[in-house]
Amino acid sequence: MPAVLTVDPRSGVPIYLQIIEQVKRSVALGVLQAGEQLPTVKQLSIDLTVNPNTVARAYRELEREQVIETTPGRGSFVRPDGVAESPRVAADIGRAALTAALREAKAVGLGRDETRALFEAVLERWFPTEST
Repeated sequence: MPAVLTVDPRSGVPIYLQIIEQVKRSVALGVLQAGEQLPTVKQLSIDLTVNPNTVARAYRELEREQVIETTPGRGSFVRPDGVAESPRVAADIGRAALTAALREAKAVGLGRDETRALFEAVLERWFPTEST
């Protein structure tokens, strides 16, 4: 696996969710290709210094979401249709990022209207509307 996964135990996000998110992101960005093998549960748990059950849980969830497939004795691989579903995965990643940003805005005391105005300003910066 060319991408290096990292976890931050202090982030407040469960480690297994961090692994899931990073694998999905790698698939969506094309860093992980269809048929590419992921590290074994044991190897990834050693690399990340986490419990193997945590990695196994992440892999089970990725398999349930049809991003990867696991064959006993062979390992875990990116599903061809998992790559084909990259737009859905990209939407999931975007939704998670926007949710985190909105949670942060609310936590610092921004109201709905202030948040909407900020969002619209940032959206316009990144996706300028065509002038007609």
